[in-house]
Amino acid sequence: MTTRSKFRLPLRRFAILGGIAIAAVVPGSTSAHKDPVTPELLKAYEAVFMEQVRKGDLLFHGDQRTAEEMGVADDLSKTGMACAMCHPMASDTHPQSFPKFQAQMAKFATLRDMINWCIEKPNQGVKIDPESEAMKALEAYITWSNTGSVLQPGKF
Repeated sequence: MTTRSKFRLPLRRFAILGGIAIAAVVPGSTSAHKDPVTPELLKAYEAVFMEQVRKGDLLFHGDQRTAEEMGVADDLSKTGMACAMCHPMASDTHPQSFPKFQAQMAKFATLRDMINWCIEKPNQGVKIDPESEAMKALEAYITWSNTGSVLQPGKF
C-alpha cells in the first residue's frame, strides 16, 4: 500500500538548453528556492566572505592582535608556532577532502575537527569553539587559499 505525502512538490517544467536540463517553477506553485542573487548582493556577499578570509589569514599567520580581537589570544599555540609555519599559504590542508576519516585522530572528521587537532596537538594550544568567529575565519581562509582544488570528500 502506498501513502501520499501531505506535502506537494512544486510543479516544474523542464527545457533542454545545450544538453542541460533547465527547470522552471510553474506560476502559482510553491518553491523552496530563493529569488535569484543579484550582482549587488553577490558583491556584498563576496565582501563579507573576503573580510573573513582576511581575518583568517591573520590568525593563520599568528597575528596576536587579531587573535585578541577574536577572543583566542594565547590559545592557538603554546609553542610559538603559527599554522603557516607548517602550512605556508594553507598548503597541505586539503579542505576539499573533508569530511573524511582522519588517521591522526582515528575518527571521521570535519575540517574544523582537523583545525582543532592541529591547535591542540602539535601547537599545544587550546581548542577553539567550532562555531566561533575565529574558527569560521580560519576555515574561510583555508578554503579560499585552496580555490580551484577539486572537490573530493573522503580523499586521503
